[in-house]
Amino acid sequence: MKLTENFSKAEFDSKDGSQMPDDVLENVKLLADQLQFLRDYLQKPIHINSGYRSPSHNTAIGGSKTSQHLKGKAADIVINGMLPIEVYHLIAMLIDDGEISEGGLGLYNTFVHYDIRGNRARWELIS
Repeated sequence: MKLTENFSKAEFDSKDGSQMPDDVLENVKLLADQLQFLRDYLQKPIHINSGYRSPSHNTAIGGSKTSQHLKGKAADIVINGMLPIEVYHLIAMLIDDGEISEGGLGLYNTFVHYDIRGNRARWELIS
């Protein structure tokens, strides 16, 4: 199922093959719209490392019990040719400028977490 011009539902599916609930799919559609704006802005593909996580998959990988991934509101992303810190700062700028939705933004060594929780959250887990 195509969600936007460049994103499909399959990119956001739980890695354990669990079925995505309908309410989660609605959140994933909203998230995909935000990521489509980012992709169009950069004119670069975005790779989704992790989108929706079923409760069992989230537990198996040690995810937070309150993870936005459980709601389909989060994606861990990589953009080829950009360092995670560059992606992090660009998303922060787009949020501050009102171009994309406010939410969680996390910087990791190899990817950036972005979510559409509706309130500001920032963290850095890099070594």
